[in-house]
Amino acid sequence: MSTILKYVVEQLNKEPYRRNYNLISFDALEPLQLLQVLNDVLSEVNPQHKLDIREETPDATAMRMLSELRVLKYKPTVEPATFRQGLVAGNKPVVYSILEWLFQKMPELKKRAYLARFLVKIEVPGEILAEDAVMDTYSQYEAQVDAFMELHRTSESLKTSGFSTTEIKKDISQMEDEKDQLAKRIERLKKKVETVPNYEHMMSIARNFRKEQEREASLAQQRQEQKNQLHHAEQRLQRMKQQLKDLKQSTVGVSADDLVKKLDEENKVNAYMCEEKLPKDLETLRKACQDLERVVNEPAMGQGDLEEIQTQIKAVNSEVNALIEKRMMSNDPKDDKLSLFRQQASIIARKKEGRADGLHEAKEELVQAKQELVEKRESAKNLEGEEVLKGDDFKRYVNKLRGKSTDYKRKRQELAELRAELGVLSRTEEILKQRDEQIQHRLSKLEAKKGVAGYHDTQEELEKVSTIKSELDDVKGRTLEDMSHLVQKLNTSIASKKANLAPIIKELRPLRQQAQEMQVVYDDKKTAYDTKAAGLESNRSKLEQEVRAYREECSQEESRYHYLHCMLQMVEMQNQRVASEMKAYTSADQMEKKKAFRDQYTRKLQEQENLGKVSFFPHFRLENI
Repeated sequence: MSTILKYVVEQLNKEPYRRNYNLISFDALEPLQLLQVLNDVLSEVNPQHKLDIREETPDATAMRMLSELRVLKYKPTVEPATFRQGLVAGNKPVVYSILEWLFQKMPELKKRAYLARFLVKIEVPGEILAEDAVMDTYSQYEAQVDAFMELHRTSESLKTSGFSTTEIKKDISQMEDEKDQLAKRIERLKKKVETVPNYEHMMSIARNFRKEQEREASLAQQRQEQKNQLHHAEQRLQRMKQQLKDLKQSTVGVSADDLVKKLDEENKVNAYMCEEKLPKDLETLRKACQDLERVVNEPAMGQGDLEEIQTQIKAVNSEVNALIEKRMMSNDPKDDKLSLFRQQASIIARKKEGRADGLHEAKEELVQAKQELVEKRESAKNLEGEEVLKGDDFKRYVNKLRGKSTDYKRKRQELAELRAELGVLSRTEEILKQRDEQIQHRLSKLEAKKGVAGYHDTQEELEKVSTIKSELDDVKGRTLEDMSHLVQKLNTSIASKKANLAPIIKELRPLRQQAQEMQVVYDDKKTAYDTKAAGLESNRSKLEQEVRAYREECSQEESRYHYLHCMLQMVEMQNQRVASEMKAYTSADQMEKKKAFRDQYTRKLQEQENLGKVSFFPHFRLENI
């Protein structure tokens, strides 16, 4: 909210408002004054809103502003009901957001308000619109609105086109003259060529020849495009190969332990960032936001409030200083030892935070560098397949560019001189034309005075007609000669092509018949092959299913065999232990008999019973003693 308030105050202090507000004075405005400021800004967008809001009711002011904001397509950030209530009451967050939006889009909103005066249609009730006269008038009104839209669109396109009307008119008149001359010349040529024998046939041949030339040009262009695409694909392949080579080189000499250590380090860094660094930053930002919101939500403070706050700050500072002195007086050696470790821990924590910040900045720089690399590669791709120069080649290229820059500056200077000379010559031409008009006017007066009016104009027209006739005769002669040579070339080429194709056609006829016979045989063989293949495929699928079932059965039997084998070994071990126990128990040797589990367990039970008797009845032993 503070940034919005600062931006609004800066804009209001500029032209054409010049309010000389500061943050405190603007924040201290009453709701009515704040609505007046909003109304003044709206009047800058649409002059129809230029008035004092004290002269109208609050409801009328709110309705007028809401209708204007709806026309300007303002989208509130809160609910519509809350927005309307805040606008009527002059709520600061609502008004501040509207002012920020208006200042950010002022040129666009001025244009939209201007167009809304003519494009927002008048709402006419249906019962009134049912009348014929009203309906006709409303249709004319809609037609006028559509015409205004078209004219405005045309005007905007012309404003951004960069052409002047005088140049366009001159070009149009010149093109019309050229069109008339071409039409007349085409008519004369048609009349002259129509007398030539085989006129239609020759014209069709010439037309076909022109089409073939255009087709040849298009094929050449397609071929060039395909070459360019192939060149780009080869370059991309080279880049991919280089990337693959770099990746292979980066992994040379690196063992699995090194990769695991690197991953462990990255994991520790990420864990520190996620568990310690980022939560602290988030908590700091939350506290800052809470402090700012608390400051913004508090009412505007005066000089007395500021003095009271300064007094409180001084009192708290004195208390802090007293507590520090008291702590220094009652300093404990144990606390001193702990303070050393605390200082070391705080230094290490600060170092870790500094390294984490450096890591974050390095990652951002790496991402930015990667983006720049991608942009540079994309720009290098758009250089029409040119290679990126390095070393001496780049120096030579720079020197070449410098030479071209010098030539460009010299030619630009020459062009400026030529343009200046063109201006002088055009002015001289205008002066000469004016003098020529004056002389022509005097000459016409003299001719009228002598009784031969129009003699000079008639003579000039006759000279122009004779010159044009001679030029047309030359053009017609050249055109007929070119057409005759073209027809002769075409006939010769057609005859030569027919002669060359005649033996090939003779050889091709029996081959076509043979090909038809082979096609019939091929179709028969293909049908038989497809039938056989379908049958074999069905048999193969059945056999695969059977094999799959047998394999599953075998795997189940194998697992059951291994399980039973293990159980059998366990039973054999148990039998061996039982046999050894029976052997030791039935043996006559006392040492061997003591190794039996039964005797061992019996002996241990007896020892435990004796121990229990001793621990629970010690006085019996004393009396017996």
